[in-house]
Amino acid sequence: MKYYLTFTLIVFTFFFSVECKGWGLLGHRVVGEVASKHLNETARHKVQSVLGNRTLAEVSNWMDEIKSDKKYDSLKPWHYVTIPDGMKYSETNINPKGDVIFGINFVVEQLKKGELDPQLEKEYLMILVHLVGDVHQPLHVGNGKDRGGNDVKVSWFGENSNLHKIWDSEIIDGKKYSYTELTAIINHPTHEELVEWQSDSVEDWAHQCMVFRDDIYNYETGYAWEYKYQYAQWGTLKKQLLKGGVRLAGVLNDIYG
Repeated sequence: MKYYLTFTLIVFTFFFSVECKGWGLLGHRVVGEVASKHLNETARHKVQSVLGNRTLAEVSNWMDEIKSDKKYDSLKPWHYVTIPDGMKYSETNINPKGDVIFGINFVVEQLKKGELDPQLEKEYLMILVHLVGDVHQPLHVGNGKDRGGNDVKVSWFGENSNLHKIWDSEIIDGKKYSYTELTAIINHPTHEELVEWQSDSVEDWAHQCMVFRDDIYNYETGYAWEYKYQYAQWGTLKKQLLKGGVRLAGVLNDIYG
């Protein structure tokens, strides 16, 4: 089993040049930290046994870190999915090389089977933590027109940027919170929200991101536009981080609980 991931990666290898980094360091750590607060006792112990002395927050960016290792090149398309406006995932030309929905479903299936080589199980778990974060960043559910906002070039507080990068990291980083501070700020889901969010499918997660796209692209640059934009988007961004963490916990409880 220890070579199964490597074999799968070879099967899905292809060249991918789009810059997709998910939530950035802080956002992914928040998703992992939120998840750690909602694990049941059995899942918490199992996750700890798989990761050793590392936390879900600490390993949440592993999948971005390995982009420098060609052995993992085929994982790059797993960070995103393209669903044009007015369509469902099942209606699209699904990428045969994989996407974030495929990636999540694949690693969940493998983890549920159990009896994995310890290193392979650890890698699957780290992949899962990252991908659940990615699919909750609305621009990782792209419309197929501008590489998830990467081609939408703007100036952000005097620096060259793009819409994707603004959502990945610049709004969050501008708040100057640590990941534990931001987790404490957002981690107040109601019982009803926990039940609802954890009952949705992975495809549902992606479809729900599409609802935000019109608003995300609705901006007018000019003097101090950045303040207006981040104020308007902050609530959505926080809710997506919270949903990602709650849903990651639900998946891990299902696998290990």
